[in-house]
Amino acid sequence: MSTVTNTEPTTAPATAAAAPGAPNPVLRVAPAVPAAAAAYFGASLAFHADVSDVASALAADGDPGFVVLDSRSTESWDQGHIPGAIHLPTALIAEQAGQLLDKSVPVVTYCWGPGCNGATRAALALAQLGFQVKEMLGGFEYWVREGFTFETWEGSERRTPDALTAPLDADDCGC
Repeated sequence: MSTVTNTEPTTAPATAAAAPGAPNPVLRVAPAVPAAAAAYFGASLAFHADVSDVASALAADGDPGFVVLDSRSTESWDQGHIPGAIHLPTALIAEQAGQLLDKSVPVVTYCWGPGCNGATRAALALAQLGFQVKEMLGGFEYWVREGFTFETWEGSERRTPDALTAPLDADDCGC
């Protein structure tokens, strides 16, 4: 018995054809067609939350509808963490998530910052256990850099916002 493979594309290509001799590295690979771009960016928002949005939801009156999970070590947690976050290092998720988290409540994971993929690993472990999960982009680093209050083993602390990450004279960036 032989197998016939259909090699015809079943959907539109994800990107438009690159122009021969494109004028610069940005356009060397053409942008995605709008439908593919919408699907990609829509999916990205389903997987990620940003620091400012998390802080805004936590600061609002009432239940934000999610819990925040710090996936770093105890030493890192003691150095500073988001107020109200649950501390559950990634290595302990399989063992302890069921006792600490409710599967009906989405979880937002974070780790140190953009140079660390600990929040990604924690989100994967939680998703594999059946939890709804998002990763907080920027992690603890951007929480601090944007001027939000954090807790340490010595108490609460807040730093002046970094003008490169947050507007100094506005409540939000307007994104």
